[in-house]
Amino acid sequence: MSECSHDCSTCSANCSSRKQTKEDFLVKPHKKSNIKKVIGVVSGKGGVGKSLVTSLLASNMKKAGYNVGILDADITGPSIPKIFGVSGSVYATKEGAYPKKSEGGVDIMSINLLLEDDTKPVVWRGPVIAGAVGQFWTDIIWEDVDYMFVDMPPGTGDVPLTVFQTIPVDGIVIVTSPQELVSMIVEKAVNMAEMMNINVLGLVENMSYIECPNCHEKISVFGESHVDEVAKKYGLEVLANIPIDPEIAKKCDEGKIEQLDKQYVDKAVEKLKNL
Repeated sequence: MSECSHDCSTCSANCSSRKQTKEDFLVKPHKKSNIKKVIGVVSGKGGVGKSLVTSLLASNMKKAGYNVGILDADITGPSIPKIFGVSGSVYATKEGAYPKKSEGGVDIMSINLLLEDDTKPVVWRGPVIAGAVGQFWTDIIWEDVDYMFVDMPPGTGDVPLTVFQTIPVDGIVIVTSPQELVSMIVEKAVNMAEMMNINVLGLVENMSYIECPNCHEKISVFGESHVDEVAKKYGLEVLANIPIDPEIAKKCDEGKIEQLDKQYVDKAVEKLKNL
């Protein structure tokens, strides 16, 4: 008996031994959705500004003339609606629900847009959270999206695994900060992406420095950056070094991130345009 090649088209045997591929796990979006590119924004740990980076990338891609959506997969710590000043409930029909639009026209879906009180905690176990993220993909009607950004929760648990397995992610951006400890966590995210055969587009370092408003000296508040070392080790690009900027915090608190006029993520935007 010849060895099985796992190519069922050349074999008359009735067996279930075909080797599963990544495509076997992919889940189709809503039948009315039209999504061209999916970009995951991930971090190995919390508190590094992943949602901020997602917001900056999305708002700048929108300003560049693309139709943009954000799937907020951080179910237990959603910040995207607040950053964009979006509130209220999504519009639901028998066929599915529609994301909310920001003032600048970014489509947004987040758990906070389903809750009567957005301060109410979501106390769910991992599989339920992952299921909710899956429904944001299958049950929401993303009518015309050139670039969808998936704001993922920190770590390498249920939700990132679900997203990587079931959604056709075209690439991920990994967010970090200058501390050496965080660099170690970044390597975990890079290694997970390699295991899942996901393309890493590059690294974004947040809170890289603070600039003195008088002499314009750049001060490394959290110590010297290690992002270049990590990038070199894995052959990756550093797509942005975002400083600690009070104006960013102000615009996020006001829900007006789209009004921020800074060029911090220009290199990342050019990278995304060329995907």
